[in-house]
Amino acid sequence: MAKGYEVHQARMLALQGLGKDLTRRAKSRCELTGAAGVPLRAYEVPPVGEEPDLERTLLLSAECWEMLEHPERLAGRNWQCLAEAVWSEMPAVQVVAWRMLQELAKREDWAGGAKSAKP
Repeated sequence: MAKGYEVHQARMLALQGLGKDLTRRAKSRCELTGAAGVPLRAYEVPPVGEEPDLERTLLLSAECWEMLEHPERLAGRNWQCLAEAVWSEMPAVQVVAWRMLQELAKREDWAGGAKSAKP
């Protein structure tokens, strides 16, 4: 078990190394919702590689992080920003927004229409 912990700690350090580049790219905003002035943390878009990759890592708000970890809780019109996020220039943002819209479409009519414009 100590080995797994060490691997996890090493990965967390590697993610922290991406922090400045992530913050600069995201302009200190959540890359899905655009929220500013909220706590942000790195999110690796699955499937993750052996080493953290800036192009597959997003800077997300705690609320977005929580919804990605527990998609069954995802609901509400406050996620309509995802319909715009699928058109992001960043492929990782497109992928995550698309996945969230697919989950939302199970419960929200508006998300079904938004996801018809697949990136």
